[in-house]
Amino acid sequence: MADDNKHHPRPHFLRKKSIQSDFELLDASFQEEEFKKTDTWRVFRVMAELVEGFEQMSRVTPAISIFGSARTDESDPYYEAARRTARLLSENGITVITGGGGGIMEAANRGAQEGEGTSVGLNIELPYEQEPNSYLDVLLEHHYFFVRKVMFLKYSYGFVLFPGGYGTMDEFFEAITLMQTERNRNFSLVLYGREYWQPLEEWMENQMLERGYISEKDLDLVTFADEPEEALEKVVERVHALAQEQAQNRDDE
Repeated sequence: MADDNKHHPRPHFLRKKSIQSDFELLDASFQEEEFKKTDTWRVFRVMAELVEGFEQMSRVTPAISIFGSARTDESDPYYEAARRTARLLSENGITVITGGGGGIMEAANRGAQEGEGTSVGLNIELPYEQEPNSYLDVLLEHHYFFVRKVMFLKYSYGFVLFPGGYGTMDEFFEAITLMQTERNRNFSLVLYGREYWQPLEEWMENQMLERGYISEKDLDLVTFADEPEEALEKVVERVHALAQEQAQNRDDE
């Protein structure tokens, strides 16, 4: 295990963002004339953020993204579980990506550095909770939520989701929707902590499936883990297989 006091490389900051522009972009009631005149020009800001993100993130694959509550403190068993899971991933040559904040995100980035792998944070400025943690090798500061989501999904071979709140649920349902609709076929989705996730699974079975809103095979898109080694096993084979496939495709070109 790496020394907790080791020097952490200074994160790479793309730019400082403000949450106000996201609010103005999405708020239907915000109809000031000057803002409407500038709306179309925001496409260039979005494009610039995508290009910068693509350039940075293309250097860090293969990767797995780890999600979970920013409010989880170091005494919580899930903090240590996320730390151990990330360390195992790093030791197996897999980059660890998080939202760059505290709680489970901090634990995962910390474990990634302890495993001597690459620790990435895709941060976004929020009114609370989202200060970057100190265990990051690469930090991207995002202006728009949807651009940040693209980075998570484009550069991850899978998600490991620890217990969390709305943000964690948002990432879960977005990922599983893309898997169900085959927009993201080569993807692994692991829910860590059956005691937390089981009520959601039962609701999906008793409500969604029972009413015919999803099919039986849709439930198979998700796997569960209760130990870091179990989570590793569920994702590492897929990551390495896909990485080898991509390398072979490049060689054949």
